Amino acid sequence: MLDMLARVATVAVALVGELVAPTRCVACEERVGPRVLFCTACGVSVMPATVSGRASHAVFDYGGAVATAIVRFKYAGRADLAHRFSAIMAAASALATPDVDLVVPVPLHPRRLVERGFDQAALLGAPIARRLGIPHAPRALLRTRATVPQASLDRDARSANVANAFRCSAPHRVAGRRVLLVDDVRTTGATLSACAEALRTAGAADVRSLVLASRNSLEKSTKPRGVRD
Repeated sequence: MLDMLARVATVAVALVGELVAPTRCVACEERVGPRVLFCTACGVSVMPATVSGRASHAVFDYGGAVATAIVRFKYAGRADLAHRFSAIMAAASALATPDVDLVVPVPLHPRRLVERGFDQAALLGAPIARRLGIPHAPRALLRTRATVPQASLDRDARSANVANAFRCSAPHRVAGRRVLLVDDVRTTGATLSACAEALRTAGAADVRSLVLASRNSLEKSTKPRGVRD
């Protein structure tokens, strides 16, 4: 009886929330149902990730409405979208990486953080950790130098650009842990690999990665002109 009442109360709260602040498509602002990311029109261009491996996972392929939503999130001040993206990322992690026990976001350089005003990976990582019931360590990794924007480089140059650009500032947090490394977009995977190397050097038992979208490294960037990764 109590369980049934709790479910009814949850539904009632959700309905009230929809009346006060209707859920909108993350790409175009069309009204959608609760826990729905994309409207029907935008959903046509949304593709589940086609490239994943044992240690590296993505929710979507980068393009279409997914790319539009991520650009809004990162470059149009829509930090509020993080909790909606993180919900589907947490669900994907529960299926693909159920044995992780610490979430670590890919860090921004302090200068980039000041420019953007928020760290998108940290905003994604916190609710993912909360939903998975594991700790979140947003300061476990540091970006030790400002790197050239990855989108301006070819595959080989990207690896060199981020080599030794990260270090673990809290080895005691990661030692012996199975770490889930979180970011918004994967292109060549060079940044994720550099972060994973730093975590393993600090003693992490295993490192998996989870991103919202995976982009073909040869695809032209859709970010606004003049904006850096």
